[in-house]
Amino acid sequence: MSAKRKLYKKQLNGFRRISPDVYVLSFPRDFEFTAGQVVAIDVEPVGTPRLYSIASGEKDENVDILFDEKLEGKLTPFLSKLKAGDFIYVSEPFGTFHCDADMAWFIASGTGVAPFVSMIRTGMGLGKMLIHGGRFDENFYFSELIENKLGSNYIRCASQEQFTAYYAGRLTQWLREQPVFSKEIKYYLCGSAEMVVEVRDFLISKGVPFQYIISETYF
Repeated sequence: MSAKRKLYKKQLNGFRRISPDVYVLSFPRDFEFTAGQVVAIDVEPVGTPRLYSIASGEKDENVDILFDEKLEGKLTPFLSKLKAGDFIYVSEPFGTFHCDADMAWFIASGTGVAPFVSMIRTGMGLGKMLIHGGRFDENFYFSELIENKLGSNYIRCASQEQFTAYYAGRLTQWLREQPVFSKEIKYYLCGSAEMVVEVRDFLISKGVPFQYIISETYF
């Protein structure tokens, strides 16, 4: 995803790797945002920024950005070489991928969990279920935080882990095994285009109204 927006210089005060090729960078929060929004980021003031969901709470001291390094990517190979004290360029937050206080399902693949982490950190976890798909057990980012807030309403689906501690299979497989889907709640989807389309079509086939399916796609 790319965007042409005014970028502001930010100094990183945190940078850590949380699993192979997956990182969290942090900088002091000096703007207001709504959980679920994104920012455009670049390593230079004039370039081709990419969009990333904010993974921190609305009132947190720092802004956290979760990303995975793609060797063929235009930006992440540079982001992954950063360290605390380095500078990046960040837009003001924007986007309409928001949830309300009603019961809902959050459905994420990979780093698509980031906006849901933001929502949970902001206090929107009550009445929510999160189904997160990843290849291996190490791909369930922020799992300690999520488990603490959601408990048994946190479902982890590991598609390639040989001896997983969680559900063994893709999140779409887990969904297909569920007997009933409420037609009265909203379903929020965030992740790859393939996952979003597959899950959206499946939910519609189960009678979930189209307007109750809200999605954010990563490219």
